[in-house]
Amino acid sequence: MSTLFCITVRFLQPTYHGRGDQGEPEWPPSPLRLFQSLVAAAAARWNERQRVETAAPALHWLERLGAPGIIAAAAVPARAKYRLYVPKNIGDKVAGSWSRGGIASIADYRTEKDVRPMHLVGDGAAVHYIWQISDSDRELDKHSECLRTAARSITHLGWGVDMVAADASVISQADSNRLPGERWLPTDDTSATGYRVPREGTLNSLDAKHQAFLNRIVPEGFLPVPPFSAFTVHGYRRTTDPPHCSFAAFSLLKPDAYGFRPFDTARHAITVAAMLRHSASTEDIAGALGWSREKVARFILGHRESSGQSHVPVYGPRVAFVPLPSIEPRGAGRSRVVASIRRALIVVVGGQASHDLHQLARLLSGASLLREGGTDPVALLSRIGDSDGMVLRYTCSAAAWATVTPVILPGYDDPRKLRKRLFPKPERASRPLDGGAQKSLLAKLDRRIDFLLRKAIRQAGYSEEIARYADIEWRPVSFWPGAEHATRYLFPDKMRRFRRLHVRITWRDATGSPIAINGPIILGGGRFHGLGLFAAMHQQ
Repeated sequence: MSTLFCITVRFLQPTYHGRGDQGEPEWPPSPLRLFQSLVAAAAARWNERQRVETAAPALHWLERLGAPGIIAAAAVPARAKYRLYVPKNIGDKVAGSWSRGGIASIADYRTEKDVRPMHLVGDGAAVHYIWQISDSDRELDKHSECLRTAARSITHLGWGVDMVAADASVISQADSNRLPGERWLPTDDTSATGYRVPREGTLNSLDAKHQAFLNRIVPEGFLPVPPFSAFTVHGYRRTTDPPHCSFAAFSLLKPDAYGFRPFDTARHAITVAAMLRHSASTEDIAGALGWSREKVARFILGHRESSGQSHVPVYGPRVAFVPLPSIEPRGAGRSRVVASIRRALIVVVGGQASHDLHQLARLLSGASLLREGGTDPVALLSRIGDSDGMVLRYTCSAAAWATVTPVILPGYDDPRKLRKRLFPKPERASRPLDGGAQKSLLAKLDRRIDFLLRKAIRQAGYSEEIARYADIEWRPVSFWPGAEHATRYLFPDKMRRFRRLHVRITWRDATGSPIAINGPIILGGGRFHGLGLFAAMHQQ
């Protein structure tokens, strides 16, 4: 069983005033902020005014553990703000007036500062910082008691008004799973929110900065205190946050560039995706980008096998080519109806490669789309902005989404041949099933489909928490007017044995509350073939 070291900070008031590097609200408090508070508390606890010595070995060990996971109460900006009047940093001018017999007052030099703290949601709002301790690390027992004593001496975290009570403990993974709050995990995603994290050398740098502050006044004058820089910035993402997908959008124009070139959604979605993929993988594009054949095979075509090997899928960053059916208002009621394909996205999935994507998008604008084996262009690509109204239907933030092209399940939905028992051929039906038996078999089939759809969500890069709490509905008929029955869409032959379904998802958190998630959302075995695309039911 995993061993975890946890420092818990509980706020005595439901507000937090800490700010990040650019003055923006910071929630949760960064691991470096906790470390600095721990150093200050250790110095106060053992009355070490010059430098931390008693807790130094434990703090050196803690800074080597790297970025912790964080479980924090939810927080929102407070509705009301208040105003402070902060003295300007002009004490030298006031002192000069005094030296000349003047009556200047520093109270006359104040700057207005509006403050809007973060409001912590729920009673007993707490933040838990959790480090994974490897089995080979034998220092936990040596340092845990010292760190617990130092943690219990912390009085505030953030501004001086952010009073807290803290503690430290050794817990199990099961204990961690039971802690309430939003879970923030370290990630290598460059688009994630960056938080300062201590690293090896942080304590020594804090000590050096403190010594410089104590000795800033010397007979020769004033010695500036050097800035503190011994930390690292690590990205954090909530487990309820979707993976960030870089994308570029295009219009599909007629070969003469006058007007859209529409394609039927059910019959030609996979054809449009194939033409886009072919156009992006040509030698002209690869040569202009300076990409090797191996990079084109991995990033564009999704192959990483060597010559003569069977297919080996790519799990790192690669491009999905996604035809976008138009969703248009029609009729007296202006109902939104799925129409033809007139636009397309190229989306990076499985990681971050935004620079490569934007290079590719720049060269694809103006490129021709050719049918397999053909030489005459059937459409032209024209780059459009991300704010295009139709593109936003697929890339906005919303809690409820539904497929405009069906999801191909990532696995066989009836491995135990239950449907043969439900619907036997007349010559094989010994006796009909009663209502209870039929209901039981149907429930098993539904559980299997539910499992496969949540598997598809995880395969697309969403967290276990997002997949677990999503509210999922499915059926062969679309949730959007105008879309075809799921079985009428053309699909790759290699996926013939897998079922196709239209799906509607309402994303929820652990409390059952809807959460808005950004698109594009592409799920299932056909997501690299133009299928499994969702559109927002209601844009945020």
